[in-house]
Amino acid sequence: MKAARPHRPAATRARPDPKSEPPGFAARRLAVAGVAEVLGTSVSLDDALASRAGDPDADPLARAIAVTTFRRLGTIGNALHARLAKGLSADERAFALLATGAAQILFLNVPDHAAVDLTVELARRDPKLGHLAGLANAVLRRIARERDDILLSAEAPLDDAPVWMAERWVAAYGAERAAAIAAAHRDGAALDISVKSGPAEWAARLGGHLLPTGSIRVADRTAIPDLPGFEEGEWWVQDAAAALPARLLGVSAGERVLDMCAAPGGKTAQLAAAGASVTAVDRSASRLKRLVANMARLGLSADAVCADGLSFSAEPFDAVLLDAPCTATGTIRRHPDVAWSKRERDLASLADLQARLLDHAATLVRPGGRMVYCVCSLEPEEGEHQAAAFLARNPAFRREPVAPGEHGIDPAWIGPAGDLRTTPDGLATLPGIKPGMDGFFALRVSRNPA
Repeated sequence: MKAARPHRPAATRARPDPKSEPPGFAARRLAVAGVAEVLGTSVSLDDALASRAGDPDADPLARAIAVTTFRRLGTIGNALHARLAKGLSADERAFALLATGAAQILFLNVPDHAAVDLTVELARRDPKLGHLAGLANAVLRRIARERDDILLSAEAPLDDAPVWMAERWVAAYGAERAAAIAAAHRDGAALDISVKSGPAEWAARLGGHLLPTGSIRVADRTAIPDLPGFEEGEWWVQDAAAALPARLLGVSAGERVLDMCAAPGGKTAQLAAAGASVTAVDRSASRLKRLVANMARLGLSADAVCADGLSFSAEPFDAVLLDAPCTATGTIRRHPDVAWSKRERDLASLADLQARLLDHAATLVRPGGRMVYCVCSLEPEEGEHQAAAFLARNPAFRREPVAPGEHGIDPAWIGPAGDLRTTPDGLATLPGIKPGMDGFFALRVSRNPA
């Protein structure tokens, strides 16, 4: 993965005088900067926007523009390319300027004149983009005139995935399933939560739907901190698929459990809520700080350790959960920038890291204990292939297949070998709820008794 360029501290960034800017200008400037940084450095959109945060009025609109740009970047790129005589610029900032303007015209409830005029003004006020003001004006006005034709020609969902990624999904899942996955990415994600106890009661109180897996899907789009039970620490946000690996581990009260690569802590909370004595390990101090804060809000406890998972050592545990670093291609519904910040070449280095983490995690499982390995990836190299290779290297472990109906798991989510495989087009047949879930793979194994 291409290394992210270091950010300057937010306090050192020059901030234009908002009084001299037209309404909505700051949001567009932030969106262009965020999109350009993701494309240029592979940093996440969350990090790119957070490093520039500061205007509470601009930030939500900027995020909406940036997220929409990445969610429909294939369509937007095709539309721009067809209307630029010299093709698309290789400069990320120039492309981000035009792409965010087009996103507003094609997919957001923004008046065309506002999208065009503010994009042109952004170019004029930027010394490096000033020469694009006339071009931006012409091409965006043409996109506005030809909006219906553009949208009509953009019906194929896989058009909004990078070519290499779309080809991989077709190879792994077939053309029809790959298209359904891409369509789910276009639709975005629902809000799912996990609760400490009483899921049926909390579903009713929140006006949500209790899913067969035990998660609650909330229809209310009220700000998360304003929903009932948040301040009291009764629940936390966690995708329905992301909640399954910890459930598969099946921990009991009093068991010693290791959560490797634990931050931001959704799975740690699940394990602690089940009564386990949890050690949560993560190499990122900042992410671990977020885990500790989340656990404090929830009134749950875990021993948080800042350490590299490859070198962490302790007495063997009853159970180990390894949520390994991965390409995160299963999370594109909620993080559409992932599709455009990852590269196919990232797979090899991540698969190598996953294998080393798996082998080390295995040494931390006591005889007779168990382990779950999971990734939020759609790529077989990080899931099915990784599982087969681990079992071949480690004869002391045996697969514990997932049973149909276990924890409400649909038989369609169980692969031929008995491992969990969810895809973003899942949960499509439940009436009354927004479909979709993260793409996850999970392998459950047990270690032979001594």
